[in-house]
Amino acid sequence: MDITLKNVEHRYQARTPFERLALYDVNLSIKTGSYVSIIGHTGSGKSTILQHLNGLLKPTEGSISIGDHIIEAGKKNKNLKEVRRLVGIVFQFPEHQLFEETVERDIAFGPINFGVNEQEALTKARESLKIVGLPDSILQKSPFDLSGGQMRRVAIAGVLAMGPKVLVLDEPTAGLDPRGRKEMMELFYRLRKEQDLTIILVTHSMEDAAKYSDEIFVMHKGTVEMRGTPREIFNEVEKLSSLGLDLPETVKFQNKLVDKGMTFSSIPLTLDETVQQLTLLIKGVGSP
Repeated sequence: MDITLKNVEHRYQARTPFERLALYDVNLSIKTGSYVSIIGHTGSGKSTILQHLNGLLKPTEGSISIGDHIIEAGKKNKNLKEVRRLVGIVFQFPEHQLFEETVERDIAFGPINFGVNEQEALTKARESLKIVGLPDSILQKSPFDLSGGQMRRVAIAGVLAMGPKVLVLDEPTAGLDPRGRKEMMELFYRLRKEQDLTIILVTHSMEDAAKYSDEIFVMHKGTVEMRGTPREIFNEVEKLSSLGLDLPETVKFQNKLVDKGMTFSSIPLTLDETVQQLTLLIKGVGSP
């Protein structure tokens, strides 16, 4: 299910004294099954784009195509409920949205709300809990008796239970320790492979954007300033700096070594790639 934004503009409180332009001239295309990251400093428009992807916000100009569904400025949009089922959003700190008495009922709430009968919804709850790596033994527990990491996984299971084709992640590792961040990102990467999901990651983490993405969109002052593969984007050091963005630690490390006379044939985007290239250099192979 491809997603295309064409000439999208969004104004908050349009035609009022408090009108504010949040997005303008946004054009981007996301292919089915791809993993893309949207990065940019605070206020660049990342979260506003996110809310357009399932109709929580509608464009004041332009159009958004989500598979066969089109959301167009100034027109009534039918079947937004189906769009919201197909495009699941995991907001920052999703555990704050848990509210039911039991884990099972909380996960089943979404499917029931979309018309699934109760028994099928409870089955989906059990299946989704397994997908996020939690045991059936917590199904009858209150979600508020779980650890913070478990609560976040329960909230994600609630999104997955609705059977989305696209998963939009808004800073999904916020507040987690390093181990928790790694486990969460590996979970989403695995979900993409196992369920053929399209993943759209909105993040401040340059490391995550570099490691997992097929393509990166860089937002700046409400529009798409840069787009490309991770290597293309993080090779533009001066451009990123001018936009107030940092580099992944591996790229910073490489740049320090280059300043000392070492030569790399490509940017190492992960720790494993860095180790591999340094090993070749130390062994005297030359430029890897």
